[in-house]
Amino acid sequence: MRDSHNKVYKWLLDVIEGKEGRFCETMLGKWDPEFYEFLKEHDKALLQFNDEDIGDDVDTDVEDADVQVGKHDAAEKEEKPSKSVITTAMVDSWCNSIRENGNFSAIRSLMRAFKTACHYGDDGGDDSSTKFSIMSSSVFNKIMLFVLSEMDTILRKLLKLPNSGGKKETIVNLMTSKQWKNYNHFVKSYLGNALHVLNQMTDTEMISFTLRRLKYSSIFLAAFPSLLRKYVKVALHFWGTGGGALPVVSFLFLRDLCIRLGSDCLDECFKGIYKAYVLNCQFINAMKLQHIQFLGNCVIELLGVDLQTAYQHAFVFIRQLAMILREALNTKTKEAFRKVYEWKFINCLELWTGTICAYSSEADLRPLAYPLTQIISGVAQLVPTARYFPLRLRCAKMLNRIAASTGTFIPVSLLLLDMLEMKELNRPATGGVGKAVDLRTLLKVSKPTLKTRAFQEACVFSVIEELAEHLAQWSYSVAFFELSVIPLDRMRRFCKSSKVDRFRKEMRHLIRQIEANFEFTNERRMSISFLPNDPAATSFLEDEKRLGSSPLSQYVLSLRQRAQQRYDSLMESSVLVGEHGSVFGNKIPESDEEDDTRNEEGAAVFNSSSWLPGSDTKAKKPKEMKKKKNNRNMEEHREVAVDEDIVEDLVLSSDEDESQSDGDDDNGQPVPPPEQQSKKRKNARSHAKRSKKRRANRHDT
Repeated sequence: MRDSHNKVYKWLLDVIEGKEGRFCETMLGKWDPEFYEFLKEHDKALLQFNDEDIGDDVDTDVEDADVQVGKHDAAEKEEKPSKSVITTAMVDSWCNSIRENGNFSAIRSLMRAFKTACHYGDDGGDDSSTKFSIMSSSVFNKIMLFVLSEMDTILRKLLKLPNSGGKKETIVNLMTSKQWKNYNHFVKSYLGNALHVLNQMTDTEMISFTLRRLKYSSIFLAAFPSLLRKYVKVALHFWGTGGGALPVVSFLFLRDLCIRLGSDCLDECFKGIYKAYVLNCQFINAMKLQHIQFLGNCVIELLGVDLQTAYQHAFVFIRQLAMILREALNTKTKEAFRKVYEWKFINCLELWTGTICAYSSEADLRPLAYPLTQIISGVAQLVPTARYFPLRLRCAKMLNRIAASTGTFIPVSLLLLDMLEMKELNRPATGGVGKAVDLRTLLKVSKPTLKTRAFQEACVFSVIEELAEHLAQWSYSVAFFELSVIPLDRMRRFCKSSKVDRFRKEMRHLIRQIEANFEFTNERRMSISFLPNDPAATSFLEDEKRLGSSPLSQYVLSLRQRAQQRYDSLMESSVLVGEHGSVFGNKIPESDEEDDTRNEEGAAVFNSSSWLPGSDTKAKKPKEMKKKKNNRNMEEHREVAVDEDIVEDLVLSSDEDESQSDGDDDNGQPVPPPEQQSKKRKNARSHAKRSKKRRANRHDT
């Protein structure tokens, strides 16, 4: 006991006399001889303890993304030497030392330079704890490219981890080891500073490359929960709002986090990506359609990482949709109807329909098919008017998809036949030919559009296609004759009541195919001996179903081709539709091995840019800012003008009023009859001519 007190007393004296460096070196040699010999052999500079090194490599604090510095007196700060400017030669020497022998001092210096680069131009000013000052854009690019490309390999060598991959358990076990205690400050500094510079970057290619490289180090986030939450938030933001390849790269980063870290980030990622999807799908037009489909596919793919956790979230979100529908059914107010008949609600139904169809063979999500079917049926019948034909068709398509993927019977034909029997589709069009209608981008149409020939044709042909899809699903069932008798009878009544020849012709063609399918199934029914409730009934016409040889199946194939041609013609009529919808899809790497060869792309991204953090707004001159603002306004006006020409008939349910009269336009303004409109136009032209003539006479006098 006395010896220990003497050692402490001697250490205090050494501190007072300035000999603490020698004492620390001596004690390190006694306590850990192996580590002391390692430092002596590889980097003697680390054994020269001094005040300048204290606090340089302390863990990065997540809240301010800065390195905590030990307390120093004001006099000591003033006596510190001035910072050295980082040059290309310094960076090259560090990189060469790290590549050749893994020099520890070079790693430490490079990490300090990386921190300085990431925090360059911050509002807080220069950090007094850093020994370096930045540098030119070429030096910045060289530091960023080397650290992002090589730091994961360096850290894994220091921590004695595999070259790639790993799970959360690997980091949990590593956190109790000596290597982690010695080098974890490098890991946290790398991830924290990279996160800081991600929030400063504006170029999508630079962000994509940075996220792509950080994905390899995502396993280290298991040790830093606060950093993990911030990375999830940043990746979700880039996924929902980024352009080019950035949404794909951000999604792959999130998916890698969920796979490697499991329960640590699953809940946050599932909730966050669903909220981001809802924010991005509140409105749809022809230009945005492909992007929203991509976002929905990403959500479905991410939910497949853990289906048990996905079921818990899907149950909650589907229940929210059911409560909104129940409120509309109970209150029957315009506001309650609008909450249901809006793009946000319908796109959420589309998302969960796609999820259940994608994982219909899994027992985890299959129970959600029934409540979702009930919600979709309730939405379709909430306001059964002709103006909501596009919405009802979307609901019918969703029900057909669920029935086909789960193998359950859903009476979709009743919903579709009710639409055919509405008077708007049984009488000739009185509103002229009208513009071609893309039902995929509409929920509700105006009453003038409802009376056009183009809209009637689009609705009737779509209903017939969905009827054929529904009946073709059961064209190999032993009970096909019984389940199609009532729909067939109502189709024949439609042929008698309809006054449009082309609609009657199309419906008779479908009726002939159904009758041919009767003969196809009844021939085999004559030779069977099992009862309808016998399990052997499921194997009825199993080989024919695999080949798709029934008359209805063949007919559905031709209808799909016709529908595709119709949508292609709509897209060809617009130059902008789908122009940027799937650009990012061509840039996604097929595998991590291919991703390793992307250093050349990173070099091109960083070396072609003179960007520095915090320098964007400072470098811009007021005239350049004003000119760029004017150019942006001109581009926005041009885009709006083109977009209005393309989707002129696009009407959002949230912008319309249920109480619009027959003479109201899409904005709720009264629309005069055609004769009155032409008369007004003639009067306006004659008035313009008279005023022009008066001005000419006034000029002559």
